[in-house]
Amino acid sequence: MSVRIDGKQVAAEVIAKVKTATAALEADVRVRPGLAVIIVGDDPASHAYVSAKSKMAKECGITSIQHTLPEATTQDELASLVQTLNADSSIHGILVQLPLPKHLSSDPIIQSILPEKDVDGLHVVNAGRVATGDLDGGLVSCTPAGAMVFVRRIHGEDLSGLNAVVIGRSNLFGKPMSALLLAANATVTTAHSRTKDLPPVCRNADILVAAVGRPEMVKADWVKPGATVIDVGINRVPAPDKGEGKFRLVGDVAFAECEKVAGVITPVPGGVGPMTIAMLMANTVIATYRSAGRKTPRF
Repeated sequence: MSVRIDGKQVAAEVIAKVKTATAALEADVRVRPGLAVIIVGDDPASHAYVSAKSKMAKECGITSIQHTLPEATTQDELASLVQTLNADSSIHGILVQLPLPKHLSSDPIIQSILPEKDVDGLHVVNAGRVATGDLDGGLVSCTPAGAMVFVRRIHGEDLSGLNAVVIGRSNLFGKPMSALLLAANATVTTAHSRTKDLPPVCRNADILVAAVGRPEMVKADWVKPGATVIDVGINRVPAPDKGEGKFRLVGDVAFAECEKVAGVITPVPGGVGPMTIAMLMANTVIATYRSAGRKTPRF
């Protein structure tokens, strides 16, 4: 049986470092990190996510300011708010909760956030820095950053000689994850829906990362014995055993069978998921340290 990574425990350790870094900065230069979160409309899931982020920010000693805008907010009104926050020196991180209502275009809004305040790591400048290996100059998208915390804990900082396969090529996760692994000297294959003979490609991986959004697609015979398996998928599937209309969460990896082959594996839920908010807090602190001209902490 493989070793399960406890994402909640690792996230708690990251949060402890965030709290220490926040307190040190405030004591040193009397600057407290400021995070502005913008949410548009009444989507319950989005409000739940924003509430969790705001609660965690306050716990970390970060000033969290939430801007809740009505569903009817126009593109210009949203853009104007972002520009106001860009100009506010007390705000070090800006997060626009996605998805936005259908009448709003998200990409121009995301790209209008100053790169140094883009704590979600979605601006093309930050994406470009990650792609070129400039990890100390940009802000890394939170979910791949969290997944890399796991990889570093298992394999160390230098992945020389290791083969990594990332299933998925999204701008949000797949591409930055591949870039992070490459920057750590792994030999990286980015696989996707057009990849021919995917199972044998995956069986070559010492580090296998699944992020395709297909429930339990990765089977045990896709996994190299002893490999590290990072499951980024979150899928709702029917769970009739729990009652009519009930669902359960599963990843992109068939956990029960892959756990018997892998050396290390992340569960769903409780694996990568908790790391996303933790790395958002870390990015906010990193942005604040840079704004204050201080050496940034590592998480």
